[in-house]
Amino acid sequence: MASKSTASARRRAAPQKPQAAGRQGGPPGGAARRIQRAEEARRARRRKVWIRTGVGAAAAVAVLLGVFLTGSHGGSGSYTYQVGQPGPGASAPDFTLASNMGGTFDLAAQRGKTVLLYFQEGTDCQPCWTQLQAIQRDMAGFHRAGIDEIVSVTTDPLGALRQAAGTYGTTIPVLSDPNLAVSHAYDANGYGMMGTSMDGHSFIVVGPTGRIEWRADYGGAPNYTMYVPVPTLLAQMRAGMARHHAS
Repeated sequence: MASKSTASARRRAAPQKPQAAGRQGGPPGGAARRIQRAEEARRARRRKVWIRTGVGAAAAVAVLLGVFLTGSHGGSGSYTYQVGQPGPGASAPDFTLASNMGGTFDLAAQRGKTVLLYFQEGTDCQPCWTQLQAIQRDMAGFHRAGIDEIVSVTTDPLGALRQAAGTYGTTIPVLSDPNLAVSHAYDANGYGMMGTSMDGHSFIVVGPTGRIEWRADYGGAPNYTMYVPVPTLLAQMRAGMARHHAS
């Protein structure tokens, strides 16, 4: 009996072996691995959500940019235009207007040249100035199409036009028509988003003899196009001038 008691006492006094990790203070090894895999799966799902959100935001920006570049609130992207009066074949009303580049521009003094008039809404119309920038970048294309001079006409005062030209880096002359006298003469204020108080987005080619060879009023209802890609503008202008010369 004594030996049995002594053996029991020795067993009680012997240090206990530490339990395997996971069996004391944590889940078993298999459960730990399952928890780890679940956490990794949750992280992967969160990354996918962020990626989808980022892609969605990028797509939304792309759609908005596409709407802007089509220049059409209706989103047709066809760049159809109206033809106001005076139209092709008619004599272009002569005018003299002050230029943001200094001095004045006299249309009658341009006889012998082909002049492109670009009527636009003015300093509050960012697409209009983006249009000017695009035209300026491809002046060579307009010269190849037979255009010798390009000027823009709007109703803003010269100080505001000089500031806007400096902001956008445009060097195409912008003429100030504050009383809409020239705009009325060309009915260019009949195709804008602001009623008749401003011009729309009209292009008029005045030939060397002072007659109109092409006209496109893009800014009219219902689409109110405020920007036309230069390749489209050049293609439609060339086609219209060709029709005029063939008639």
